[in-house]
Amino acid sequence: MERRRYELSDEQWHQIEPFFPAYRTGRPPRHDNRTMFNALLYVARSGSPWRDLPAYYPSWKSAYTKFCRWRNSGLLNDLFLALNDDPDLENLMIDSTIVPAHQHSAGSKKGAQFSNWPKPGRKNHQNPHFS
Repeated sequence: MERRRYELSDEQWHQIEPFFPAYRTGRPPRHDNRTMFNALLYVARSGSPWRDLPAYYPSWKSAYTKFCRWRNSGLLNDLFLALNDDPDLENLMIDSTIVPAHQHSAGSKKGAQFSNWPKPGRKNHQNPHFS
């Protein structure tokens, strides 16, 4: 199976596969849990509406229905909590205190006067909001 953007790798899927219930009785589902979860990830990561799922995924209605079942059963919450206990640190947050700023982003020189700002104690005739 070709891995597309936003989809789980085989290793990632094997890590979470035990959380998903197997079908019990009746007609087996047309799409497996992995395909449905990848559709959910596509919507979550891309920010697109359910109706804009690409054609290689199941219909948006089927994917949304499966998402609602997993959400209501608590499966997604259990999955999140289990993965939260064992982070792989694949994605790290970068704080603004870590990223160095360019020297010109430090601001203007001390004591510099802005021409469009009113002087203290004077009326500004150009901008009535500063009077």
